Amino acid sequence: MTPSSPVPFITITSLVSTKKNGRAFWPDRLSAGVTDMSLIPIPYRIVALVQERNRLFEYSPERFSDIIRDVGFSCDRCAKCCTRAFNGHVFLLDRDVDAIRKTDPSSLEPAPDPEFCDQNGMFYVSGYALRAKDDPEGSCWFLAGNLCRIYDRRPSICRVYPYMLHREPDEQGRLDWRQISGLDLHGEYHTGIPEDERVSIAQQTIEYENAVLSHEISFLEFIREYFMKHGLRHVQKVYDDRMRRFLNGEPITVMVYHAGKLEEHTCRIP
Repeated sequence: MTPSSPVPFITITSLVSTKKNGRAFWPDRLSAGVTDMSLIPIPYRIVALVQERNRLFEYSPERFSDIIRDVGFSCDRCAKCCTRAFNGHVFLLDRDVDAIRKTDPSSLEPAPDPEFCDQNGMFYVSGYALRAKDDPEGSCWFLAGNLCRIYDRRPSICRVYPYMLHREPDEQGRLDWRQISGLDLHGEYHTGIPEDERVSIAQQTIEYENAVLSHEISFLEFIREYFMKHGLRHVQKVYDDRMRRFLNGEPITVMVYHAGKLEEHTCRIP
């Protein structure tokens, strides 16, 4: 997808859900009846994210390293994790965007799930995602066969995947920590991982999760001030109306938050 193509949207299901594992797309959002996070006041969302970041720092790296040892994940180059069908989109931190722009700017697109739409019909999303190929699996733009064309320059999430360290609701809605994505659905397991490598993986994953939370907090703080300064407000009815018109072929404008400012993109269904 290019910046002029439809932008998928991640449905956040709790105050502590993160963007990198979202699967829902805009059409699903309109039909699923999911309560939108934008209905929760921004200050409360910021407080919740700060609290979640504090919980992350309290999580024992030693415990995480032990879980990594017990799982013993080893990549078998199946490339499932490099497809949206299996793993949703790849949300990019600012440093990832800056690096990828030097390689192939056309591989970037506004991330799924713009968090806000103002009364004028302008959408706002917290960052960029990697473009997917137009194939049934939604393969990553940089996937060639089962190998990554930019492996030595791959984004942060790709460096730590399948490891993660954030809380998600289970089937009963209870929040609990998740450390591995797609357990038993790809790769090989119960392989030996040296202790120094386990410690490094744990540290890198915690740093990544902190960066994601910090980015989202920064975005919300920016939007709060930007909306106040310009007399804007989120209007859910405008959001839904513009989405329906978008699905019928009308272009929309999406403002993408990057490096402390907004970058404008026009998106339409091809």
